[in-house]
Amino acid sequence: MRQLLEVQGISVSFDGFKAINNLSFSIGDIDLRAIIGPNGAGKTTFMDIVTGKTRPDQGEVLWGNKNISLLKRTEAEIAELGIGRKFQKPTVFQNQTVKDNFLMALKKNRSPLATITYKLTLDDMDRIMEIAKTVNLSAHLPRLSGELSHGQKQWLEIGMLLLQDPKLLLIDEPAAGMTLKERDDTAGLLRTLGSQRAVVVVEHDMKFIRNLDCRVTVLHEGGVLAEGNIDYVSNNKDVIDVYLGR
Repeated sequence: MRQLLEVQGISVSFDGFKAINNLSFSIGDIDLRAIIGPNGAGKTTFMDIVTGKTRPDQGEVLWGNKNISLLKRTEAEIAELGIGRKFQKPTVFQNQTVKDNFLMALKKNRSPLATITYKLTLDDMDRIMEIAKTVNLSAHLPRLSGELSHGQKQWLEIGMLLLQDPKLLLIDEPAAGMTLKERDDTAGLLRTLGSQRAVVVVEHDMKFIRNLDCRVTVLHEGGVLAEGNIDYVSNNKDVIDVYLGR
C-alpha cells in the first residue's frame, strides 16, 4: 500500500508537558484508520500538527509521493494539498439550507471576481446531488441546516469536506451525540469513504470502532502503544491497563 501521510519521530511539549513523544506511523492512500487512547494521549495534537495548527519541536510530517513537508506549509496550503478536518462539534451555516451549505463548500475558484460572477452549472448541481446521496441528505437539501438532527449536521459537514475532494479526511469523534441508527449509518458511510481515500477517525466509542472494521492505532503519552485490528488491541494487556480497563 502506497503511503500518503508519514509521521516521523515528531515530539511537541506544552509548558513542560510532552503531548507528543517521538510519534511515528503512516497512513496509506486508501486507508480507514481509527485512533484511540485515553485523554491526553496526543490524539488532538496529532491532528493539529498534520493540519498545520501546531508545529512540533522535532520530527517530520511528509505528504504524498513527492514527500512534501507539511511542516513548511500554512494551514491553508495544507488544506489545498488535500487534507480535510472535521471537528467534533459540527460547524455548519445554520441559517442556510443544506443545498446552500454544499454550494458554499464546492471546490471552485474563490477569487472575488469569480465569486461575484459565479453561476450554478449542471455539473456543479450533479456533484452536490452525488455528495448529498453519499451522506444520506438527498431528501433534506431544501431544509435549513439548523433544523437537522445532530447526526445529520455531522453528515452535512462531512459532505462539505467531500466537496473539496480531499485525499485525507480527519474526523474527530463522529459518533458523539448520535442515535444508534445514526451511528450505524455513520460507520457505514466512513467504511465507504475509507475504500476510496484515506480516512482517520478519532473516537472513544469502542462499539463504533468495531463497526468500522479497520486498523486501530492506540496512542498513550504521545506515542504509539499498540496497532492492529480491533480484536488485537482489545486483548492487548498494555491497552487494557492504560485505556480499556478504566
